[in-house]
Amino acid sequence: MTHKNKTKDILIEVASQLFRIRGYDGVGLNDIIEESGIPKGSLYHYFPKGKEELAIVAINHTKEAVTSEIQKILARFEDPIKALQAHILQLSEHFGELDISGLPIGTIAAEKYSTSEPIRIACQSAFEDWQSTYVNKLLESGYSEQQSKDLSIVINAMVEGGILLSLTTKNGKPLQVIAEQIPLLLIKK
Repeated sequence: MTHKNKTKDILIEVASQLFRIRGYDGVGLNDIIEESGIPKGSLYHYFPKGKEELAIVAINHTKEAVTSEIQKILARFEDPIKALQAHILQLSEHFGELDISGLPIGTIAAEKYSTSEPIRIACQSAFEDWQSTYVNKLLESGYSEQQSKDLSIVINAMVEGGILLSLTTKNGKPLQVIAEQIPLLLIKK
């Protein structure tokens, strides 16, 4: 990796982490510069349109990382119930650690959906990609296309809500309860 790419990657990674924890409004460009150790000029070199442009790239970075993680876990299990339970239980384990990294994009989505159409679209794309991963697993397992799409929305909403509840309770119990309920949800029609 060239130095230039490394600098840009560091900015994206730091911005992604800060936006997950503090949201869009809780992060200033100076926070990203300070945390990354990258000069201000480099930030504007890679992101000349500023914070909103960096936020969109950070959302896409988070989307790709989360999608990859979901796919890895789901691929380990043929049974979609076991696969989804493993995915959700793996998420619950993060809340036993001291360093909880916040909502993947939930905070920024809630803050900016009505004030930044480009950020809203980036968040929508992330949620749709995650749901698509669930849809593909369910289709492979013989669920109908419509049921797979509907269930993916419910699963994604439960996961996002479970993460929020786990953050506020500072433990993974809400996600563990959700994982236990997956068999009741995944009844084929």
